[in-house]
Amino acid sequence: MDRSLVSVRAALVLLLAALTGLGVGLLSVLAGDGTARGVLAGLAAAGAALPLANRAIVPDAPTGRPVAGAERLKGGTTRG
Repeated sequence: MDRSLVSVRAALVLLLAALTGLGVGLLSVLAGDGTARGVLAGLAAAGAALPLANRAIVPDAPTGRPVAGAERLKGGTTRG
């Protein structure tokens, strides 16, 4: 088990979205909108930042290791 559950890229994308949502929510509350509107604004900003950060960060480079199950695909059929 040398592979992690979440890639570095996925963790970075989620972190950027969370920080964006936290910042917008905090600024909204400090502007006097109230806690509920601040939470909603933060969630909306995080949702909008997620695909933007996903496109902005370059995908991971291939490591050269074979993907699990790739040997079955090279063999031809997958019928048993």
